[in-house]
Amino acid sequence: MRLKARDDPQLARAALDGLAIYATAKRSEASPPRPIAAQIGGAALRDFGGSGAPIVLVPSLINPPNILDLDEDASLAASLAESGRHILLLDWGPAADRDLSISDHVEQLLVPLLGALGETVALVGYCLGGTMAIAAANRAKVERVATLAAPWRFVAYPDSSRAALADLWNGAHAAADGFGRLPMEVLQAAFWALDPERTVAKFARFAKLDPDSSEARRFVTLEDWANEGEPLPLPAARELIEDMFGADLPGSGRWMVGGRAMSDKLDVPSLHFTAADDRIAPAATVPAGPSQAVPSGHVGMIVGRKASETLHTPLARWLCD
Repeated sequence: MRLKARDDPQLARAALDGLAIYATAKRSEASPPRPIAAQIGGAALRDFGGSGAPIVLVPSLINPPNILDLDEDASLAASLAESGRHILLLDWGPAADRDLSISDHVEQLLVPLLGALGETVALVGYCLGGTMAIAAANRAKVERVATLAAPWRFVAYPDSSRAALADLWNGAHAAADGFGRLPMEVLQAAFWALDPERTVAKFARFAKLDPDSSEARRFVTLEDWANEGEPLPLPAARELIEDMFGADLPGSGRWMVGGRAMSDKLDVPSLHFTAADDRIAPAATVPAGPSQAVPSGHVGMIVGRKASETLHTPLARWLCD
């Protein structure tokens, strides 16, 4: 923001106005949690209804799972439930209950939860949840796997992004060691740094909206989602930054889960949706297999105004084919 204030003070002032409006905006009451279909510790599969063979939605560890059920106008879970399949959304639960690496989240939580259903499932994973869904498909019997903006080939990130994340980790991991978790604020700073100009511009645009408009309410809901995530368990943070971004273990075939090397070349049908304008998981990082580009950003592909047309409908069609 300081750099933008120097280069474009008018835009910076508008963005600060937007931040102030966001901080005091009215919030809607949270919806009651969905029923639990299976649970291990604090992690649970929440039931969104529907009928037929189950589809399990796997969110990232980094932000809350409700991005896949944001509100009545933008819910991938509700959209898929209308397609004739039984929809379950994985809620990872409190970070304090799971001092686990990413690979241990797969082996100790995701795979056993799938087994508890007693049926062969289809997996849909978003962002890091897609990376983990591929690993789960290496460890459990699944019907098919779809990923949404999920990275696998971390070496395909820009060198500058990987270096910036390494620098952030070098400065934060000592404090994280004492806390036992990596605070969400640190991760959020990393995401902002990927595209600071866009971050400033979006708050400047928000300042001009009618606070009671649906667009303004959606903005507040999305920003709350982005800022209210659980801290990342320290073993997961270390694996993400050092082993994935640093050493590209998944992309180089050296990522081990349950004593086995993980492969993105699956024996079941797979489809990978990429967001064409994605800085968080660029299309170049996509796993092996067929892919389909969505004309949006990383979050817009899930909840944007055209998400139903560009993602929800083609995904449901592929899952039910």
